[in-house]
Order: sequence, then C-alpha cells, then structure tokens
Amino acid sequence: MTSLQGKTAVVTGSSRGIGRAVAERLAEAGANVVVTYASNRELADEVAAAVSKAGVESLALQLDLRDLESVRALLPAAINRFGQVDILVNNAAGYHHFAPTAQMAVDAYDSMFQVTRGVFFLLQEAAAKIADHGAIVSFSTGGTSMPRPGGGAYCGSKAAIEQFSNCLSKEIGARGVRVNTVAPGVTKTEGLVLDQNMVTQLIGMTPLGRLGEPSDIADAVALLCSDNAHWITGQNIRVTGGMV
Repeated sequence: MTSLQGKTAVVTGSSRGIGRAVAERLAEAGANVVVTYASNRELADEVAAAVSKAGVESLALQLDLRDLESVRALLPAAINRFGQVDILVNNAAGYHHFAPTAQMAVDAYDSMFQVTRGVFFLLQEAAAKIADHGAIVSFSTGGTSMPRPGGGAYCGSKAAIEQFSNCLSKEIGARGVRVNTVAPGVTKTEGLVLDQNMVTQLIGMTPLGRLGEPSDIADAVALLCSDNAHWITGQNIRVTGGMV
C-alpha cells in the first residue's frame, strides 16, 4: 500500500471493532489518526495509545453524531491540532433496529436516521475543510444490496449514506478529493451476536467460506485512502467475502 506518511486521518467511532482496526491500519501506513468516541474515553485513549506505537501522532475526541454542534466541532479541532485533515472515515453508527415495516417504532426509526443526518452534515463539513487530494470513506452495509425482512429502516438509513457519497464525489472531485463507501458483510466484532446455527448458515452463503474480520474491512478502507486508489471515486465497495 502507498504510504500515508504525513497525512492526517479522522476515523469516527474508532474506539472499538472495525473503527479501531481502521485507525490502527491507517497508522501502520504512516497517518496521524484522530480517534473519536461517543462516551467511553478510556477505550478511545487505549486506541490512541496503540496508534502512537506505530510512530505517528494521535488525538482522541468525543463525537455525538446526533448533535450538530459536536459534528461541526470535529474537523476544526483536528485541523487545529494537525494543520489539516486529509482523510475522513465515517464509521460511527448507532444501534441497529430490525423490525417489519408494519411494526417499526418511530423512536427506533428516528434513532437510526439521526445518525444518518449526522453523517450528512459531517460530509458537509468535510466538503469545505478536507485537504485537496484527500479521501473520504463512509460506511454502508452489504444489506443495501441484499434485502431482508425487517431491514427496511436500517438499510434505508445506510442507502442514504451511499447516495450522499455518490453526489459529493461529483461535487468535490475537481479538487482531487475521492469519495467512496464501503459496505461490509457480516463481520466478527463484539457487537455481533449469533447462534452457531446462524454462523454456519452465513458461512455457507459466503463463497470465501468464513465470516469477515475487522482487519478485512480495514484493508479495504486503507486501499481507498491510498494513492493506489487514485482513480476510484463515487463507488460503493462491497467487502462481503462474495456473499453479495
């Protein structure tokens, strides 16, 4: 992978899981990393310390995507510390609520779309503040290409992020900024709770024969942030082991 030496990356929701794997992968490539967290500062500090072991600088900042003041303060704080932001990875997400359309509660729907709204306005901030020739990667879900009962509201909240990104790629491409989304498949994180029968079924549906690891997703994000992906923008990259 092309070196990210001298770059600064902001990775939202990076105190655990896929976000942490992304933060550590970008640091390995030489980027300074801003780690964000919703409430657990201790975990964020732990990730920041792990990032620093790669020989780069790190900073932990709180971010609540439901609060537009918090969203609008993030990139200025990162720029104040590092001078500029070259990479934004929109990984942070709220709770995933699954229910048939006829049974979806308004508060559950709103909680997901409040996070989606936060992603939109963080992209708005990035459109003005990210450095020329930078990279923006936002997270969707493989579910937008593989509809399932009960997934309408959740998959809709992620499909919106895909379209935010597609349109933004046309708006700021003249500055050399690339904007893409990554749609992970089923990935083994602490938030994944499945019984063994379901795990076996999912593995059977995956041509590569296993569930995803956070490192699999982090490698794809790192590629999209690197100069090796200099001709890729406006795309939704499915990282699903072939399930979708």
